[in-house]
Amino acid sequence: MATHKSLDRLIEKARRAGGHKTKKEAVAAALEEYVKLRSQRRILRAFGTFDFDPAYDYKAERGRTKIRAQASIRCLRGKVRLRRLL
Repeated sequence: MATHKSLDRLIEKARRAGGHKTKKEAVAAALEEYVKLRSQRRILRAFGTFDFDPAYDYKAERGRTKIRAQASIRCLRGKVRLRRLL
């Protein structure tokens, strides 16, 4: 019983703090925020664990992606399907 009461009080505080109309909205928002925060922490932990290539040209990659997209549109217009675009 004590756990239920403490959770109910905590949910009510979250509802008021977030300006939610219902407890259900408050719980849903809190869970979404929790998942988002945990995902961000995972990304931060991974930061610095990947090798950095100083020669990498992101602008050239953008051009390659644009060419791939244009090629796929042309092929779809001609009703030709490509399994793999280079």
